[in-house]
This record gives sequence, C-alpha cells and structure tokens, in this order.
Amino acid sequence: MRTNVDREIMISSDDVFKMLDEILEKRDSEWWNHFYSSRTRPVPFFKDIPDEDLISFCDSNIFHKGKALDIGCGNGRNTRYLSKQGFDATGIDISSESIEWANKIACDNKNVPCFKTESLFEFEAEDQSFDLILDSGCFHHIKPHQRELYLKKIERLLKNDGYYLMTCFNLDGGANITDYDVYRDYSMHGGLGFSEYKIKTILGFYFDICEFRKMKETDNFDVFGKDYMWVILMKKRSA
Repeated sequence: MRTNVDREIMISSDDVFKMLDEILEKRDSEWWNHFYSSRTRPVPFFKDIPDEDLISFCDSNIFHKGKALDIGCGNGRNTRYLSKQGFDATGIDISSESIEWANKIACDNKNVPCFKTESLFEFEAEDQSFDLILDSGCFHHIKPHQRELYLKKIERLLKNDGYYLMTCFNLDGGANITDYDVYRDYSMHGGLGFSEYKIKTILGFYFDICEFRKMKETDNFDVFGKDYMWVILMKKRSA
C-alpha cells in the first residue's frame, strides 16, 4: 500500500524540472487564454502592427525569404507581416485564444499564414527547417531551468545560414531580479528583465550575436517600438 511519501519521487533531472515548474506561478495556456480573451484592452502588442526591428531587417534584405517560425506569436501580427514579405510563415503560441484571434484577423485580411496552438517545446519540425526564427517577447517568460532546452531547440530548427531574431525585456521593462530569485519568490514577476551582460552571456553559449541594441521607441501608429526591449539578431555559432 502506497503512502504520501511514495508520491513525487525524483529519479531523473526531468523530475527536478517538473518540480520546478510546479512550484512556480502558473502562466500556462489557461492564464494566457484569459489574458487574450479581452481583445480591446490597451495592450501595445494587441495592435495589428509589426515590430520596428523586424521591418528594419526585412528592408535591409539580409534574410533569405524562405521558411520562418514566430514563437509566442500572440495575435499573429509579426507572422502576418512575414507572410506579406514573402516568407512561408508559421506562428505558434500556447494560447488557443490568441491563435483563434490570429486566424480571424488573417482570414479578414485574406492573408493566412499557418498558426498552431503549441509551445516551442511541443512543436515538431525537421532539423534546420527555418531560415528565420522570431522570438518577440517570449524569452523573458521562459523559466531559467528551461532556457537550455529552449535555445537548443531553436539551434536545432535553424538553418546553418539562418537568423534568430529576439526581442526581450531590458531592465527598464522586466523584473530586476536574479535567476535564483525566481525560485526564492516562486514567481517570474511578469517577465524577467535582462542586463546587456546577462543576456549576452546566456545567448553567447549558443549563437553569434550579429547586432545588439535597444528597440527604437516610435510614435508611428503602424509600427510597434518600445525602448524597454532589447533587439538581438543572431546566427548559429561558427564552427
């Protein structure tokens, strides 16, 4: 007969990760579905406008316009922009509410990229499938113990000559706490803020950084730009 001590047995590192997921606040699909359910709220990235850095890099013609993956696509604003630019674009998000919204806008505009209700951890594709992987505001919600798996998955999916474009909170946008504090507080505090040193240290294990800057603040109603975000353009590390 099993007792209480027979529950929650740790055998492998996967069990440790599961425990860490359990003790932190739940920002799972249910939380994000509630977040996206009120579509008229004054949330800056609820507007159907692309990121200023994405526009800038597309205009520079450095990307090969093949396959693109938009991680944490939300209502699909950047995914639709990539599709209009000639990419075979796929957007993924853990919120079914956001994907439903993305599909509705796409159908209304007769511009229909592929949208899927999946996390990056669940998403399946062949190795080196994508010419561009976009991560606009997702990484600062990834729990510290999940980063290695997250970045290795992106590294695996990205073509050798492809680009990984990230925007994430700097210290003006996100919580100014250490990775250890996440577990001391049992919370990600709405998204971590990264110093230049910290984000470069983390990403430098996996990618070569081609460009690093703050996102440009803009008053243009057709463009999303907030200077509390870092912009980081990367490629796979040179052999």
